[in-house]
Amino acid sequence: MILKIKKILYATDLSPNSAYVFRYAVNSAIKHDADIVILNVFEPMPGGTGMLDFYLDQAQRKKLFEERVSDTMERIKKRVTLFCEKELKDDPGGAGKVKSIEVCEGFAPEVILSKADELDFDAIVLGTHGKGIIANTFLGSTSKRVLRRTRKPVFIIPLPKGELDITFHDF
Repeated sequence: MILKIKKILYATDLSPNSAYVFRYAVNSAIKHDADIVILNVFEPMPGGTGMLDFYLDQAQRKKLFEERVSDTMERIKKRVTLFCEKELKDDPGGAGKVKSIEVCEGFAPEVILSKADELDFDAIVLGTHGKGIIANTFLGSTSKRVLRRTRKPVFIIPLPKGELDITFHDF
């Protein structure tokens, strides 16, 4: 028996492919009468805190870091919200399909997989972007890791050749 798709996790990295992939997620949600949750994962900065270690104690550094993470999450959420409004302004059927926007910090494949399990999604939609000559040979590293480690259906949407697409950076 084929699983009925009622909840779709649309994971986005805010790349130029994002609007195109979002349209696939919305189209799938409309066809299956499913809900969409949009997930963006940003990875922590590698390395230490550098000069901050000399001037701030651990509590001050932690507070500063938490403020930056909170600010970053709010900015991303605002951009994704504006993107959704722009993409769905002429699509009343799709507008009600986006139930929430999640912004998390961590290693993208791990967060995508844990959210997919934690919130019991039926399918995952994400994009991939090829780089030059290897575009036809390899998936993106996040797409590949998610695909290899999940038992849920995964829809990986490549950007068609020559596609000119709006991006989250248009806002």
